[in-house]
Amino acid sequence: MSHIETQIPSEAELVARAQAMIPTLRERAEACEKARMVPRETIADFQEAGFFKILQPRRWGGYEMSPNVLNKVLMELARGCPSSAWNVMVLGVHPFEVGLLDPRCGDELWGKDNSQLVSSSYAPFGTVKAVEGGYALNGEWLTSSGCDHAAGGAFVGGRVANGQGELEFRSFWIQRGDFEIVDDWHVVGLAGTGSKKLILKDVFVPDYRSHVIAAYGEESHGQVENLYKMPFFYVFYAAVSSVIIGMARGMADLYIEHMKPRQNLNQAVGAAVQDPFIKGRLGEAYAKILAATSRVLQNTEEAWGYASRGELVPLEVRVRTFASNQFTGGDCFEAAHLIFKKTSTRGVWLSSPMQRQMRDILVGANHITQNQDNIGDLLGGQLLGNPLPAGNPFGVRN
Repeated sequence: MSHIETQIPSEAELVARAQAMIPTLRERAEACEKARMVPRETIADFQEAGFFKILQPRRWGGYEMSPNVLNKVLMELARGCPSSAWNVMVLGVHPFEVGLLDPRCGDELWGKDNSQLVSSSYAPFGTVKAVEGGYALNGEWLTSSGCDHAAGGAFVGGRVANGQGELEFRSFWIQRGDFEIVDDWHVVGLAGTGSKKLILKDVFVPDYRSHVIAAYGEESHGQVENLYKMPFFYVFYAAVSSVIIGMARGMADLYIEHMKPRQNLNQAVGAAVQDPFIKGRLGEAYAKILAATSRVLQNTEEAWGYASRGELVPLEVRVRTFASNQFTGGDCFEAAHLIFKKTSTRGVWLSSPMQRQMRDILVGANHITQNQDNIGDLLGGQLLGNPLPAGNPFGVRN
């Protein structure tokens, strides 16, 4: 299939479109949370803005841009509505994964409509069995964010024995007609993401619709374009970190707007903007958010420097950048909590958007991609010369 000619906007244009949406996303955030699903009109706005095409292969009408373009867009959108930005992250990163698969998958998904979206549920809750010509899948897969908007189906994860008797962690592209969506998403934060359960019963997935999700280098296949030399796990995890950074930035926005007109009732200092603790907490929080932002963007730029030249990203860079990004959730939660505490009672009312922003950050920081405990052990061990453990996410076998 030949490339589809597409007019590709610049990075600056895409980021500006995201910034322009912040007020509207704020206005819709409460309704999004109550509906426990991103409004279809918001998804349509994101489609029109081109956000889902940023990492989509050019041969199917995508922009095939640097992952940092998506990261920067997410950092803006989450200032307005974390749940809506989370859907852009999940639905916007899967076009990259399609680019890693046999090109037949892209033809099947986008041959007639290159705007179709795909959701996911990677945690291997269900069962997978190798059969002739492919795999048989059964069971439940939880937390498939944005699945209501994903006419193109879903990626689900599973562990299955390979020809050497080892368990492989594979991803499988499932057609929309092959699973049932069960609405069980009743949660304390990020409720608007619509991260519902998928039920699969005796679903056959042919070999070409699956790949070893951590494979890299000789083991990966699909597109030869430079973008797809970026490790998939890195691209996905960095996108999650970018959404959480945007959430924390949104918390700082709301704090500043709240404090500027406020008068302290119990302290002699008067205007809140003159209170040294209100100022100090904001300064400390802002520094943490800025540090997280710089880390994710710089890490991605370093990895992209290799991939954009058609080179594989060296293992040392893959480990360091992938691991250090996972401290983002903890840093951003600390930053948000620092300033949320200074809102006192005013911040806890359900009418205050700050409490929703805080709850969304809490849940975002709990995502497996922000597991700083285990990844800190892996990074520290690697720096000390320890071999990577079995089942590592870098496509390295010991």
